[in-house]
Amino acid sequence: MRGMNDFDYLESGEVYLDAACQSLRPRPVINALDEYYEKFNSCGERVKYPWGIETDRRVEATREKVLKYLKLSKREYFVSFTLNTTYGINLLLQQLDGKQFDVVVTSDIEHNSPFLSTMAFAKKWGMPRKVLSREEDGSLPVEEIPEKAVVVVNAASNIDGRKLVNIKDVVKKTHKTGGIVIIDAAQAMAHSADILHKTEADAICFSAHKLYAPSMGAIAVRKDLLPKIETSFIGGGMVDDVDKESYLLSSEKNPDHLYTKFESGLQAWGEAIALGAAIDWLEGLSKADHENLKNNYTELFEFLNASEKVTLVNQEANPTMSFFINGVDSHLLGEALGAERIMARTGYFCAHYYLDKVRHFPPLIRFSLGYHNRPEDIEKVKKVMEKIVK
Repeated sequence: MRGMNDFDYLESGEVYLDAACQSLRPRPVINALDEYYEKFNSCGERVKYPWGIETDRRVEATREKVLKYLKLSKREYFVSFTLNTTYGINLLLQQLDGKQFDVVVTSDIEHNSPFLSTMAFAKKWGMPRKVLSREEDGSLPVEEIPEKAVVVVNAASNIDGRKLVNIKDVVKKTHKTGGIVIIDAAQAMAHSADILHKTEADAICFSAHKLYAPSMGAIAVRKDLLPKIETSFIGGGMVDDVDKESYLLSSEKNPDHLYTKFESGLQAWGEAIALGAAIDWLEGLSKADHENLKNNYTELFEFLNASEKVTLVNQEANPTMSFFINGVDSHLLGEALGAERIMARTGYFCAHYYLDKVRHFPPLIRFSLGYHNRPEDIEKVKKVMEKIVK
């Protein structure tokens, strides 16, 4: 299977179960980044020599690949590169004209990225903030979304992977009542991208480093959102002309450069190119690769779910699963697993409100799988966990 073979640098016995934090990078992605640095390392959109022209060509190809991956129209959307999902959400909210809206809405199972940024947005504009409770299947109660709302929610949870299964209804209802929708797609892009297809959300933010790509972020933005943005985060790469007390934004002069609206300064060109390679790699995976991932996380979920001492947050099998063992400190458990070369995340996974204040759970441990995992990884985890549980 191509998926597993492209992680040939993993040593025998190493089990990586922290893909929800950042996925491992397959060999073709690493090669793409190396190729940029070794063969045409240059500043995109600023030079006319051959290296720069090649950089521009490949970066533009990545923008197109992102939209194609999401099945969004280039006529309606553009792609800007950012630092990560958190940065992208804040970049949008901190420049969004709040006078055009009445309320900001998020949900209880959010990562701190949407949860905290919506607090800041509400405070800045002196507007109410509403936290909706997601259903066990991940859906959002659309009937509770107020009119003229800024809705910021995830497409898939980093706690247990539950999806926003009614995402299209959320977008339709919000748009119908004069609001906008910003989607945190960090956890959906790698293994649940289908839920994002043709969503018509106003912005989709994600982190490439959770998509088998280098550390960076991106946002797919609806073009008709731009009139609601008041540009204040600004610098080089965004302007076509500057006078003593004024400037001309590239996004206002050239409709093909709308992405510069959110790209101040020099971008991570090599990483952007490698993101394109990651998308190519994902789209080239075989049915066997997808079945291997599903078999692995299903087997591990069923193993944990069968133990009376294990409390699982998950209601169903998912590549991301969180749990704790009664009477066992999760941080110590994480250290014990690490000593066995099993790498997993412990704590509240930047979802403090839901896990601590709503569910009143102790710190948890999270297993998050990817295409790099082999069946023998699962057997090793089960063997080690059986010793710990007993």
